[in-house]
Amino acid sequence: MAELADALSFGNCALIVTGTAFLFQVKTSQHRSVQEPSVEKSLKGGKDAFVEPLRINTGLVRSRLRTPKLKLKQTVVGRKSRTAAAVLWIEGVADPALPEEMLRRLEAMDVDGVIMPDILDSGLADAPRSPFPQLLHTERPDTLSTLLLQGRVAVLVDGMPLAFAGPAFLPEFMKTSEDRSLHYLAASAIRLLRWAALFLSLLLPAFYVAVATFHAEMIPTKLLLSVIASKQSVPFSTAAEVLGMLLAFELLQEAGLRLPDPVGQTVSIIGALIVGQSAVDARVISPIAVIVVALAGIAGYTMPSQDLSTAIRLCRFGMAIAAALGGMFGIAAGALLLLWHLCSLETFGLPYMTPLTGAGGGDSGGVFIRRPPWKDLYRDKLINGGDIRKRK
Repeated sequence: MAELADALSFGNCALIVTGTAFLFQVKTSQHRSVQEPSVEKSLKGGKDAFVEPLRINTGLVRSRLRTPKLKLKQTVVGRKSRTAAAVLWIEGVADPALPEEMLRRLEAMDVDGVIMPDILDSGLADAPRSPFPQLLHTERPDTLSTLLLQGRVAVLVDGMPLAFAGPAFLPEFMKTSEDRSLHYLAASAIRLLRWAALFLSLLLPAFYVAVATFHAEMIPTKLLLSVIASKQSVPFSTAAEVLGMLLAFELLQEAGLRLPDPVGQTVSIIGALIVGQSAVDARVISPIAVIVVALAGIAGYTMPSQDLSTAIRLCRFGMAIAAALGGMFGIAAGALLLLWHLCSLETFGLPYMTPLTGAGGGDSGGVFIRRPPWKDLYRDKLINGGDIRKRK
């Protein structure tokens, strides 16, 4: 009777014959059509994106992976919402233990409802308290198909136009689907630029605070004279100036996101141009502080993953505070603590920093550059189920 009640709540009709209930789906659904991805822009890849109904999303994946080894197992999560969720993997390509662990974590989620993605992120992650993402998110079926071919396990949830995949290592968040659409030399150059932008976004404000406050001898003479001239009439210290600008940058970003598009763009323009220029002219902040914070913010926008970008924004504040307290020694201590935290994380029992840790004999060269197609022959040994060869 409990299973029958669940089936009726999902929009099925039950025909009961001699104690056996035969279920027929009779529900009608109003949903939007498949559209282009709004976040993960596609230049050469597919132009379709996931929508809310689960069955349409699984069909988008099966239209690209027509192998009978593509397996799907469905479950229900949420005590009150009774949301349908499906675990997808390719038999023989994914480690057999990964789908079982993913399904176990889904069924162990003791929540009223699975409405927002954060519920799944915290329920499926090994370390939910960490700000760093531990699941790959994508709204593109072609990207999810590629992840499944790599040996990963995916989760699709009814009502969410988004797919979740794991295990997710830190270097995977620095890759995009378009990397596989470009020539390997161009993709490698862009990926290296992306890594440089990550370190620039994380360390540039802290480095400026440390050098300007404690290590002025590291600045070239002409640049030092320019910095001193720009700060002569500024009443605040360098640390307070940079931290205030970082906070103002976050406020402008949140204001632009929360307001309607025309108003949000107006607020961003007014805040960035008029207020910023007025603050410089009034000698409240120095021009070099504006340049440093703006460069760090622009570099942060190059992150393919918004979750990773948010984590870097949080760590940027911590590194700036560490630089204000201890200069370059504070930056070194903060970087070591951050590295220790990243190395202590695990995703489905595997090191989060794979393959940089050397676990499983992974090739760390593929992290910073894209290998030529004729050399990219094997799947990751850590998440593989036996079918390790991609090309023959």
